[in-house]
Parts: sequence; C-alpha cells; structure tokens
Amino acid sequence: MRHRMDSRTLGRYGSHRMAMLSNMAACLFLEENITTTVTRAKELRRFAERLITRAKGGTIHDRRMVRSKMAHKEAAIKLFDDLAKRYENRPGGYTRIIKTGCRRGDGAPMAVIALVE
Repeated sequence: MRHRMDSRTLGRYGSHRMAMLSNMAACLFLEENITTTVTRAKELRRFAERLITRAKGGTIHDRRMVRSKMAHKEAAIKLFDDLAKRYENRPGGYTRIIKTGCRRGDGAPMAVIALVE
C-alpha cells in the first residue's frame, strides 16, 4: 500500500534521487526544455516549481535554500536573474509536460518538460 507516500522513489535511494532531480532541474533551467520519462517529468515538475517559487522571493535566505537543493551555480544564477523576473506575476504552473510517445528501446513513456512563456 502507498498510504502517506508523498513522492515517487524512481527506483533510487534518497541521496541519488535528490542528486538526479537537482541535475535535471539545472538542465531544465539552463535549456528550458528536456526530454525524459513521464514519471521523472512529474517528479521534476514538483521539484522545479518549488525552486522557482522560492527564487521569486529573492532574499539571501532564498538563495541559500535554492543552492542547498541545487548545487549548479550557473543554473541558480539564471533562476534568480531571469526566471524569477519572468514569473513574478504568475502564481504557479511554471512548467508544461507534453507526452511524446514511447522510447524505442524499452517502451517507456516519454515526455518533454518545458518552462512556459
């Protein structure tokens, strides 16, 4: 049973999962869209939208909290300088998931996750 389970484990232990989400979020912020599996895209949406909301605050504490979750320095700079200003009037829903079909090798459902304009 999955009572009170708040996130997907993605077949990884905790620190590996957080490192993967951190790296995927950094790539999403730098490139503004990435292709991944649907399950990973749904977890990445939760992770990335929390970081964007935190970046909209813009305080020193917010910067430190984002850097503790995402160690990629260039992505954090872009997040605070560009993306926070882009989404300052938007109350949420900063990403979009578009399903693209199945992967050829193993048939995993794939999706493109992108930042909205």
